[in-house]
Amino acid sequence: MSSLCHRRYGLSALAVPVTALLATVAGCSASDGSPAAAVPSPDAAVTKLCRDLDRALPQKVDGLSRTDPRPASALTAGWGSPAIILRCGVPRPAAMNDPEADGAEIDGVGWLLQKQSDGSFRFTTTLRRAYVEVTIPAGRTDRGVAPLVDLAPAVRKTIPEGIAD
Repeated sequence: MSSLCHRRYGLSALAVPVTALLATVAGCSASDGSPAAAVPSPDAAVTKLCRDLDRALPQKVDGLSRTDPRPASALTAGWGSPAIILRCGVPRPAAMNDPEADGAEIDGVGWLLQKQSDGSFRFTTTLRRAYVEVTIPAGRTDRGVAPLVDLAPAVRKTIPEGIAD
């Protein structure tokens, strides 16, 4: 059973009603229609954590099969079309400095919520040794935070709690 709780966090994970958590940023598409995502370039320690996460990620998220974006990398993953995109080792979002920023805690993982101009949302982990970003395209927002519920166990298992550099 998943747990979902909302909180207002200063400088970290942030809270918002479930209805507001109903979207996230879509990845770009390659010319052949497959998803594309910029590959982060973290330091060696974070890269190791991200590789561990990649091995622990589920084959299905929100009922969608894994279809990784291009270019192929252990730092990115995707599910479905339009794709839910995960990028591990992203830089700390500036919005984490805003004590009024929104976020949620889902199954023991804190997430910063950033609504994008296209109606999608970007979620970035908080209080973890690596920043993991998940974007859910506006067309997939009808299932709320279900993708994060599916991803939280792998994040909890492989990305230790703490503050990323």
